[in-house]
Amino acid sequence: MELWFSERYTPNAQFSIRVDKQIFSTQSEFQRIDIFDSPEFGRFLALDGYLMCTEKDEFIYHEMIVHVPMAVHKNARKILVIGGGDGGVVRELVRYDRVETIHLVEIDPEVVQACKNYMPFTAGWLNDPRVTIFYEDGLKYIRRQVEEYDLIIVDSTDPFGPGEGLFTKEFYGNCFKALKEDGVMVNQHESPFYENDAVAMQRAHKRIVQSFPISRVYQAHIPSYSSGHWLFGFASKKLHPLRDFDPESWKALNIKTRYYTTVLHTGCFALPAYVEELLREVE
Repeated sequence: MELWFSERYTPNAQFSIRVDKQIFSTQSEFQRIDIFDSPEFGRFLALDGYLMCTEKDEFIYHEMIVHVPMAVHKNARKILVIGGGDGGVVRELVRYDRVETIHLVEIDPEVVQACKNYMPFTAGWLNDPRVTIFYEDGLKYIRRQVEEYDLIIVDSTDPFGPGEGLFTKEFYGNCFKALKEDGVMVNQHESPFYENDAVAMQRAHKRIVQSFPISRVYQAHIPSYSSGHWLFGFASKKLHPLRDFDPESWKALNIKTRYYTTVLHTGCFALPAYVEELLREVE
């Protein structure tokens, strides 16, 4: 008998992966955590039945949410990651010698432990001495921070369940307050393709635009995510993701990537017409 993991995007569309075996499953205080092995996508993590990252394509998401802002903010040394319990964002950040401090705020310690145990390809860098993990609600944590961080990366789940508070106007306003004068915030911005996803994307974009003077959206192709077309948000107090981007200085770091390039950095901000229209509706 074949075993399949399926995530339903709409009543009429879903994404399915054939599974070899279930490696881990538990119900934490916050959510159901499952880890599977699959022949096509390798090992993958699901929370409450929603696919979070797969061994085959997680590098796309993590490179794009980290290297785009790091290539713009050349002095980012103190960084806050909200969510990201799988460790993939931290893995990319610790590749920068200039990074001095990484604070990871994750609401669910069982996600971190499960990923440490079963997903070393993302979680294997969480023990870096520059990393401190705080197990608490990101919304509550950010309220206490004032001009503390150079970069905030919001690596949240979708806008429901434990991640719901990370898509509110209050949250984005507090992120603005927590950033230094040239600080940058980057968030996963949902998919623009299916209607429910597009509405969530528009809601987040509207609230970010209300909080930050500079707000741009960029994209990546992530096969295991809803529709494969995924967006990220770049919001800043001063720095523009293209005008303040110096490709030669990033190339000089000699960071080897599998998806991100300096040419792609410029191109990923060129959005399809239907996405531009969705954004204009709420700006």
